Order: sequence, then structure tokens, then C-alpha cells
Amino acid sequence: MARIVRHNDESVREGYIRNGGKEVKLFISALKAFQCSNRIFMAQRKHLDDFLRGRIIGRLKCGRTQLEVSEELEITQSVISRLWQQFQDNGNVSRCYSTGRPRVTTPNEDRYLAVTAKRNRRSTASDLSRPLSSATGTTVSKADRVQTLRAHWLYARRPVRCVPLTATHCRLRLTWSRDHALWTPQQWYCVMFSLRRVPV
Repeated sequence: MARIVRHNDESVREGYIRNGGKEVKLFISALKAFQCSNRIFMAQRKHLDDFLRGRIIGRLKCGRTQLEVSEELEITQSVISRLWQQFQDNGNVSRCYSTGRPRVTTPNEDRYLAVTAKRNRRSTASDLSRPLSSATGTTVSKADRVQTLRAHWLYARRPVRCVPLTATHCRLRLTWSRDHALWTPQQWYCVMFSLRRVPV
């Protein structure tokens, strides 16, 4: 097994020469896996629990620097700085829970938007902003309009594009239907229908 070591370690260079290419590949793949997992860990943002917040403030009160605390607890120094600033401003380090950005539209305006979309089926989300703003005076972003319509199970649809029929096609179909309009069931019984397309 390859073990992840520092690049200045002599055993790594000896391992490259002594064990050939296989050990090098294992080392490189393990290093890449470590880098990927480290990158994923850094991308996920986790909130600090109250106990850890108390530990940070306690260490800072004892006279430790923010950099020392960040290295000890493996937390970014900017997080510790914001937490210390919050403690100095409010005297409190508990997390403020928020419900997110407040909604721009009311439920009545959402219903109005959905009804307008149902009346004008071919209108886009951009077209729906004019009737809403003229009726209520509220301007809503395109993303909010789309989200409101999706909440009412209204999604964007494209009309189906059929094969364009020429005048010749229409004339031939009409002629065929007129020729076969007066056929009896006995005559139709002799015709074999198939779902497969016959090559022309």
C-alpha cells in the first residue's frame, strides 16, 4: 500500500526507484483521492455547534491568538474572526436562524400569475411580468415567476413539430379518402393493415 508522505521525504524517492511504476501509480492515485476528498470537505459548509463556539471564545478569552485557535481546532481563521466580532458586539455567539429571503409576491399574486398563465398557454415567463406588474404594481424576477409557476405545476412546454404536409400530400389524402369512403366492411376485410412502415 502507498502511504501519503511529504514530498521532501527520502523514502518516497527510494520507493519510486526500488518498487518501479506500480508503487508510483498507487501513490499518485492515493494522493489524488486525498486531494479530491479534501476539496469536497472544503466545499461542504458545516455550521459550528454551540459547544465548539464556546470553546473558541474561551480560548480567545484566555489570551490565545485567532491564528493559534484556528490551527488547534482546524477551523478557518476568518470564521473565528467573525465569531469573535459577534461576541464583542452582542455578547452572544449563538447562531441566528433565518427563514431565508422574504417572498416578493403574496399568495394572491401567485394565484393571479398561475391563472394568467393558464389563460394564455403560449405565453412565456417573461410575458407574464407585464400583466402582473400592471395589476398589482409588483415587479418579480424571471426566476421567481418560473418558481411560482412550477409550484402550481405549470412547466415550459414546446409545441410538437410535425412533418409539414405539402399541397400534394393533402390532395392525395383527400383523393384516397374519397375513393374509400363508400367501401363496405367486406371490402375492408380483404385489406391487411400493418403497424410497420412499408419502404417506398
